[in-house]
Formats: sequence, structure tokens, C-alpha cells
Amino acid sequence: MSQLSLSLDSSLLVRDVAGDYRPANADEVLQAARRVLAEQMRGCEALTSPQVVRDFLRVKLGTLEHEVFAVIHLDAQNRVIDYVEMFRGTVSQTSVYPREVVKEALARNSAALLLVHNHPSGVAEPSRADELLTQTLKSALALVDVRVLDHLIVAGSAILSFAERGLL
Repeated sequence: MSQLSLSLDSSLLVRDVAGDYRPANADEVLQAARRVLAEQMRGCEALTSPQVVRDFLRVKLGTLEHEVFAVIHLDAQNRVIDYVEMFRGTVSQTSVYPREVVKEALARNSAALLLVHNHPSGVAEPSRADELLTQTLKSALALVDVRVLDHLIVAGSAILSFAERGLL
């Protein structure tokens, strides 16, 4: 067996426009993983399978070099309706507008939300601004009967849960 066939045996393959198969590059593998994890999340019982949510968030946000604030919309049975990246920031901050979060929740008829953002610094500890934002969003969403179940901070492979820390 040649060295080329040995390396192909352990590679993921993709079909190019001509219909030929070639080894997938790293970006194509990550895109495929994101699609698989997104499908696993959609319609799943997010609260009874937190590992699926954490795996999805690690792949989605764990390697970004800029901050992203996202929302996972849930129905009345806590099944995932949608994942929406709402705001993009710089390496150390992003602006979040509560009005826009409420608007998105109403547009998707969400019963509950998981708030999510990343810390490109690799440190998952919440800042005072993170805590204040969580309380502001929780209060604003409560006015329209949408519950905030958690706020998760993704820092590389580490994920911090506000609910587990008693910060909600």
C-alpha cells in the first residue's frame, strides 16, 4: 500500500466541483462539524442534554478572535428554536442592546433563552459588566414573559455557567 493511500485512509474526503474526491482541509472539517452539532441542537431537549449545547458552543465560539454575543431561543418545552449571533465586537468587548434581544425573542416566539458570549482572552470569569448585562436582559425579557435560563461564557474549551455559579 502506498504512502498516499495510507494518508487518504485516515482523511475525511470531500467532492470537488469536477466530482473527484480529495482530502478535506481543516476549515471544511470544522464547517461539517458545526452543521452536525447545529442539527443535533435543533429540536433537542437543550436542558436535558447540556453536553450537546456545550460541545456546539465550543466549536462555534471557542476559537474566535473577537467577541460574539449570541442567543439560543427555546420553546415552552425548552427545545431549541434557533441559535442567533446577534452582536459582534472586538477582542475584548461587544455592545449588546437589550431592545434587540427582546425583539428577536418576540419574533421567534421564544419562551426562554440561553444567553451566550465568548471571551477570546481564554478567561471564562464574568466581568462586572457581564453580570449587569445579564440582570438587565433578564429584567427586560421578564416584561414580555421570556425566561433567561442561563448565560454561558465560552473561553476556548472552558465554559462558565451563570446558573451553576448562582449569578442568575
